[in-house]
Amino acid sequence: MSDSLRQPQGTPCWVSLMTHDLPAACEFYGALFGWAFTPGPDRLGPYVRATLEGRLVAGVGGTAGAEGFPVDWVTYFSVDSADEVAHRIRDCSGTVALGPLDSGEAGRMALAADPFGATFALWEPYTHAGWQLRRAPGSVVWSELSVPSVLEAADFYAKTFGMAAVADGRAEVAHEGDAILLKVGGHRVAGIRQSEPQQPQQPQPPQPRWRVYFAVADLDLAVKTTEALGGRLEQAAESTRYGEVAFLRDPQGGPFALVRLAEA
Repeated sequence: MSDSLRQPQGTPCWVSLMTHDLPAACEFYGALFGWAFTPGPDRLGPYVRATLEGRLVAGVGGTAGAEGFPVDWVTYFSVDSADEVAHRIRDCSGTVALGPLDSGEAGRMALAADPFGATFALWEPYTHAGWQLRRAPGSVVWSELSVPSVLEAADFYAKTFGMAAVADGRAEVAHEGDAILLKVGGHRVAGIRQSEPQQPQQPQPPQPRWRVYFAVADLDLAVKTTEALGGRLEQAAESTRYGEVAFLRDPQGGPFALVRLAEA
């Protein structure tokens, strides 16, 4: 694969859903976003790649019978060396749960968690560079981490991906309101936001996680479609500077967000 196709290190390049019922997940997201599915690397179990108009947008993997794997979307970050970044994750008090290991000829990956327990993945591309469509209806717009300590999380990801070294002008961390933005080459690539406080009716505090945002053309219709397909609305739509956003869960409990992008 040409180096020109690689995303810079620290840039989200792919998302995969870990789900207990792969066919049911494909049916739900296929109906919601218009995705079609093709077989993907199956070293870790059943896995398919979702396409929209023939272009790759996401992956869906089955975890039936796997203990300790909740249904969730995982954000993959492009890296120059999965092995080197995995070492830094451990050095910065994170954990590497799986890998690094080769995923066929597609690339080398590792599944990790930050010090707060939020899961993410590393992707060193070989033949598969990542998504081929982004910021269009039915594709990923953004990934945002929700954690109790924004500054500590930003420090972890900056050190893990080398974002603290801004002398080369390649990567940096920046503040924006109550969020911190991870930036590569001056471009926003992901966000970190303070998690909501634990409510009296909640037995446990909110789980730190990377939430994946998908673009839709009509947010109201997409929310109604989600509910008609067995999903549920977790937080009603609200306006943000980037567009109107709603938080939902799929029929198996997987959290995701929908956003109708604001006009430029």
